[in-house]
Amino acid sequence: MVEGGRSGEEGKRGGGGGHERRVCNRTPDSLVSSFSSSLFPLLYPVLSQSKLLREHLDGFLSLWCRRGRLETRCFNRDRIRPGLFFFLCVCGGSPPCSWDRLFRKLLEGCGDGSRLLNGEGMGRPAASARPPLASAMTFSLLVLLLLIGTVSSLPQPVPRVFLSFADLKASQSFEHFSISDKPMDYRILHMDEDQDRMYVGCKDHVLSVDLNNITHGTLKHGCGNFVRVVQPFNRTHLFMCGSGAYSPVCVYINRGRRPEEQVFNIDSRTEPGKGRCSFNPQVNTVSVMINQELFSGMYIDFMGTDAAIFRSLTRRNAVRTDQHNSKWLSEPIFIDAQFIPDGTDPNDAKLYFFFRERLTDNDGNTKNIHTMVARVCPNDTGGQRSLVNKWTTFLKARMVCSVLEEDGTETHFDELESVFLLETDQPKGLLVFGVFTSTSSVFKGSAVCVYNMADILTVFNGPFAHREGPNFQWVAFQGRIPYPRPGTCPGGAFTPDIHTTKEFPDEVVNFVRNHPVMFNAIYPVGRRPLVVRTGADYKYTSVAVDQVIAADGNYQVLFLGTDKGTVQKVIVLPSNQSLHEDLILEELEVFKNRAPVTNLRISPKKQQLYVSSELGVSQVSLHRCHAYGSACADCCLARDPYCAWDGLSCSRFYPTGKRRSRRQDVMHGNPLTQCRGFNLKAYRNAAEIMQYGVKNNTTFLECVPKSPQASIRWLIQRDDDRRKEVKLNDRVLSTEHGLLIRSVQQSDQGLYYCLTTENGFKRTVAKIRLNVLSEATVSALTDKQQGPWAWASSVNPKVLLAGFSPAENLAVQQYCKERKDFQKLQQRQQQQSPPPPGPLRGDLAKLRPLLDRRKSRNRRNHLPEV
Repeated sequence: MVEGGRSGEEGKRGGGGGHERRVCNRTPDSLVSSFSSSLFPLLYPVLSQSKLLREHLDGFLSLWCRRGRLETRCFNRDRIRPGLFFFLCVCGGSPPCSWDRLFRKLLEGCGDGSRLLNGEGMGRPAASARPPLASAMTFSLLVLLLLIGTVSSLPQPVPRVFLSFADLKASQSFEHFSISDKPMDYRILHMDEDQDRMYVGCKDHVLSVDLNNITHGTLKHGCGNFVRVVQPFNRTHLFMCGSGAYSPVCVYINRGRRPEEQVFNIDSRTEPGKGRCSFNPQVNTVSVMINQELFSGMYIDFMGTDAAIFRSLTRRNAVRTDQHNSKWLSEPIFIDAQFIPDGTDPNDAKLYFFFRERLTDNDGNTKNIHTMVARVCPNDTGGQRSLVNKWTTFLKARMVCSVLEEDGTETHFDELESVFLLETDQPKGLLVFGVFTSTSSVFKGSAVCVYNMADILTVFNGPFAHREGPNFQWVAFQGRIPYPRPGTCPGGAFTPDIHTTKEFPDEVVNFVRNHPVMFNAIYPVGRRPLVVRTGADYKYTSVAVDQVIAADGNYQVLFLGTDKGTVQKVIVLPSNQSLHEDLILEELEVFKNRAPVTNLRISPKKQQLYVSSELGVSQVSLHRCHAYGSACADCCLARDPYCAWDGLSCSRFYPTGKRRSRRQDVMHGNPLTQCRGFNLKAYRNAAEIMQYGVKNNTTFLECVPKSPQASIRWLIQRDDDRRKEVKLNDRVLSTEHGLLIRSVQQSDQGLYYCLTTENGFKRTVAKIRLNVLSEATVSALTDKQQGPWAWASSVNPKVLLAGFSPAENLAVQQYCKERKDFQKLQQRQQQQSPPPPGPLRGDLAKLRPLLDRRKSRNRRNHLPEV
């Protein structure tokens, strides 16, 4: 969107562009006064009082104006209220812009609604029809409904397979662990694949769980606070810190030298946690342990106002960021910290901190959230005369994750939520994956961006940012850069003669203090996100990535945690040279109750994914090939690089040259080329089902596709006629689960084919022969004079079952089978029971009078009768 001062020039350049160009000659103020009498600007403030309606309205305004490709770039959006901005976008900016044109734009293609707007239903000719002014409020409410309906109906990608918590428990590839049913704020803090242990911090406990099965061999220890830092100190001990009821405390944990020792003991001695862990457990603390030195990003004061990147637990002097310097840190929220080598010299390695912070814009008044990455040298000991005990190698740069529109505008996802580093085979080919969310009230969504480490290094080796000019704006620094270059580590490849940062010249130290920000921003690979979700009922919170070798290449599989407690398994495929296609292979409900996923940890060695939330920790396998189906086509259409068809079932794919019969096509997912000879004809010969319907009543033809990503098409064949596509209307409706026919007529009788199409592959899922019974036939069958069930004795039961749906048919047959089995069991029991005793004979008959006079045994402690 261009500033209002430039609108006149753009309008002049657009000379012959019609009204939508000529309107740019008018200033925004004149446009506001021109439309101040319209109803929508008055209606918008009232409607926006509701938070839900305001979110729908604002989201739709931005989406409408972006997708409409209308000439609105000459308007200064900051000076026009959102309601007026929407009004100008819909009207295309051409005066006069009345309600007539607004409604025509909104209800274009709505059938009878357009006749009503034209006034034809009120006796007016179509040429002179105008919407009545008395109906303005009715139309405004109609506009509101259309706005909400449009926003909620935006298409969203769906997973090919969804597994609930119960489904995962039954799959035998899932485990869940928690020590209480109450929320305990579980967080995976450290994973040690060498010892097969994972350390989880929660409220009042620290847990050591087995990576093979998190429910077996779990060791826990009470600690009376929220654990936020767990780092390996040496081969036998861990260093742990917790909030300690707003008094941070740290301890050492003896974990043993070997996994089989099963040792997990907290030492009695404690250390103060200030500068190592935040006071508030709700404030993120990130940390890295390097050579028994702890590097932390947190707030080091009780009030939560002094943010710092701190080095502690060191034999050298403690070092931190410059205090109360907004150029360095400005209200940061730390997300992650990673130690990343730079070249072959270990002294050139850097420690990177990922965070988001509030930065002041050029006007000096507005603070916007931006994602930043900062780096320091671990061997930094501070300056000699300036920046004493403070970082002299601190630099930071902005990370951008945005969607670039065709008109040049950018939609930013500013809030970083999670970071994952993926190593590749290429030198300096480290990839940084980040989950971002949008902070705007107009545009809400989440995205995943991936950055190349080489691009990050290029930005840190580029120009520095500098404020100058009357407006104090950011520009590239054009002066002389001191030597050694600010941000260079001492003793590295470029500074072999400098052994400590205290030997840096004063001009280098002063330059770092005043110019810690890089001018260029870091953009993702391809300058666009890998995955974008807008208008969804969830947002992404965490990410983990696995590099998978498939038959047709290497693929990166993304595991994305959501705020509704699920994990999506996503693969991104190149559709052409400039675009990507992301597929949700499956979505897993890893917690019984809904809770946001806090973090993900992946173990390529164990082929397991570990998920944490406030309710517990879950362990799930990276692949469940059997869930895709039992046919070659289903396995191929899944396009899961973990799975392939082995000739008998969909199973785990192993990249070896011995198994040539493995069928897999991740890139295209074409069963016609991969599944020749493997039960491909079975779909064309689906079993025919008989179903009855009563005339003038409603019937439902059930058809559930193999995948929710498949589209459904219905065909009908009457008698010996050829197949024709079923015409859908208000009486015949196609749903997700089948075809609903209202007021069935005799003409609806015939053989129905349910065809599904997925990725270009077509197959017949169901064949249903619908027989329509007349009302007279039904009345004769249910004649009261003959009794309600008199006709049933002459009817074959199989004919009755044919009138039910497949699910009902199966349930009735199962009930009949169980009933027959029960009757057979009763008959066997009667045959095996002993015969009743016969009459007494011979000498036993003489004892009968004595037996009859015998009293029953008195079990009570009563006194004997006298």
